[in-house]
Amino acid sequence: MDERFPPEIKALLLATGSAEIEPALLPAELKTTATAGPGAGGSSFFIRAGSLRVRLSINRDSPLKVVTWGNGIAIRKEGKIIAYGTLEPPLCHCPNQAYITVSERCIFDCKFCPVPLLNGHVKTLDEILRLVGEAAKHREFSAISLTSGVAESPEKEVEYMVRIVRELARRYEVPIGVSVYPTDSSSEDLKAAGACEIKYNVETMDPEIFRKICPGLSLDSILNALKKAVRIFGKNQVSSNFIIGLGETDQCVEKGVEILTGMGVIPNLRPISAHRLRAGQITIERPDPDRLLRLTRINKAALESHGLSVLQARTMCLPCTGCDLTPQRDL
Repeated sequence: MDERFPPEIKALLLATGSAEIEPALLPAELKTTATAGPGAGGSSFFIRAGSLRVRLSINRDSPLKVVTWGNGIAIRKEGKIIAYGTLEPPLCHCPNQAYITVSERCIFDCKFCPVPLLNGHVKTLDEILRLVGEAAKHREFSAISLTSGVAESPEKEVEYMVRIVRELARRYEVPIGVSVYPTDSSSEDLKAAGACEIKYNVETMDPEIFRKICPGLSLDSILNALKKAVRIFGKNQVSSNFIIGLGETDQCVEKGVEILTGMGVIPNLRPISAHRLRAGQITIERPDPDRLLRLTRINKAALESHGLSVLQARTMCLPCTGCDLTPQRDL
């Protein structure tokens, strides 16, 4: 078998999204717990195969089983080995990066996300500096990525994030990427503070679905902020999570990807996972392997048509690839 995950195998792993793993294989330093987005509260681990990786949630009822194999691990499905690799330690949530959630709470009530129901912690500047300092002790440390809910208001969140970025940029000579809900001046302010990449998430490009799942938010405002961000941060430095599995059609995804890439934004197609805290509030259908492959090919073609390259991204999800089938890296 190829040292790397074949695209079809990685698509299968992502479509399942979880695996059972022998406890002895997974000491604490190999596990990570999400504090942002749809997976908040869940524990997971990374598997690397060659230059590629995948992140899987820990689930004893999963059809995928991770077992010891030689000097690494193997992934079994229905008794058959489908992939080999090694377990990869995260520095801080993500391999090679200090990937930190600043505010683990949110005033908005996006129906795919459990964060508003968890009422989590808002990290202090000292806590963030300590986490980055620990990650920076490792030679693999290559980037800082910051994401956040909205603890009080988008404006206050951005103001706090600017303060954090400014302090980190003063201490570390690594790229800093930021994902927040945009404000009128967030791109200018974060760029001036020292951020080199920005992510504003559209979540979905279906306006009707957006209205239902993201009450109180504006898709048009996010799109306008993305367009402005490209002017400020430059080509290949702006991305947006586009969730797959909320009821959108393939035609909607293709049209949405074309709109985003046409603006100079790199779409990050993210397969959705249902969360127990949102049971009954939203209908979710995690994409199957064929759909993931099909939509990733559409995304890749749009990126290349508009002269965009995922390979230029240095922070956040695009260089990690653990949660997504990433065009130009996986496919």
